[in-house]
Amino acid sequence: MSDQPQEITQDMVVVGGGLAGLTMALTLKRAFSGALKVTLVDPHGLDPLPVSGRAYALAAGACKMFEALGVWDKIEAEAQAIERMVITDSRLAEPVRPVFLTFDQSPQSDQPYAYMIEQDHLLRVLQEALRLTDLTVVKTRAGHVETLPHAAVVALEDGQSVTTKVVIACDGARSPLRQAAGIGMVMHAYDQSGIVATLGLERDHHGVAEEHFLPSGPFATLPLKRKRCSIVWTERNDRVKHYVSLSQEEFVAEIEHRFGLRYGTITLLDQPRAYPLRVGIARHFVKPRLALVGDAAHVVHPISGQGLNLGLRDVAALAETLIQALRLGLDAGRLQVLQEYETARRFDTLVMAGLTDTLNRLFSNDLTPIRLMRDLGLGVVDRMPALKDLLIREAAIRNPAAPKLMQGIIP
Repeated sequence: MSDQPQEITQDMVVVGGGLAGLTMALTLKRAFSGALKVTLVDPHGLDPLPVSGRAYALAAGACKMFEALGVWDKIEAEAQAIERMVITDSRLAEPVRPVFLTFDQSPQSDQPYAYMIEQDHLLRVLQEALRLTDLTVVKTRAGHVETLPHAAVVALEDGQSVTTKVVIACDGARSPLRQAAGIGMVMHAYDQSGIVATLGLERDHHGVAEEHFLPSGPFATLPLKRKRCSIVWTERNDRVKHYVSLSQEEFVAEIEHRFGLRYGTITLLDQPRAYPLRVGIARHFVKPRLALVGDAAHVVHPISGQGLNLGLRDVAALAETLIQALRLGLDAGRLQVLQEYETARRFDTLVMAGLTDTLNRLFSNDLTPIRLMRDLGLGVVDRMPALKDLLIREAAIRNPAAPKLMQGIIP
């Protein structure tokens, strides 16, 4: 691995060193046993990033993907299996929060439908794996992409440029490459932010994840290793600054008010952080020589915990499209080839964005008639094992139509 590109011509250029970008780069290197020339462009390169305090639910299909890439054993060392999911609906002042819906481990599978993993650990594992490859890493930002008949030229802020067949934009929700390419994004900003923090628990959580639907939005407690949990607390924007600036004791008191005391004493282990919540979808996922992946293509509400999994499905689908094209001797950057990726991902993305948006609107309110209807609906679903099993399979990405990587196969 070199820190500066000596060769200006590369087969693929991945822009963005987050989870989607690192997974994309590793997939391309693994698929051809290192024969494919790949450049990663990111200001931090493969250097350690600041502690984020964020954690994600990795669906079973995503775990299969990392297993195929040869990194799951290291990820699993810090991954907490979700053994049960509990959903309640209540007002904050109500002392009792009845359980309306539960999801338990399916008896048809010997693997949990999801694992909780901290972002910092996942990034470290992917960075370590890529350091063992001959990936070219350029520590700068990408400017714009000039599209030529048979290649694309990526202009870099340090004055260099890289010529490549395909540019893969994994550069986040505000993607400079998407904007430079003139691809618009249909975006809606919620009047909500997600407050995230890590808590220490006196008693074991036994792998139980909980989602409490409160009038301001969902309050999720997600189990982590070593008697810890991550919270994702959706709150209205006008209150967020107040909550994140509370003292440790005051913040814990607010958590206990929402979380309860069944796990004993709660300890705040890091500084709470808040992230604005939005839903958005790019008008196009591809242009000639350019493909958008992850947050560059779509952003969804975290209510279903599917944001990262949606991006990893992008990686798996795009990798399958590119690999098949290259093995057939085709120009992988042609629009007709990249449109296969867009076709494979657009409907799934629209469905997930619509679903999360509807759920957030349905549950982030305190209107009594709506509460009665949604609680009735949750209760009906809870009494339909076949429907619950279907929902678990879809959330876990246990689907024969899923990209091959999500089935544990490098295409």
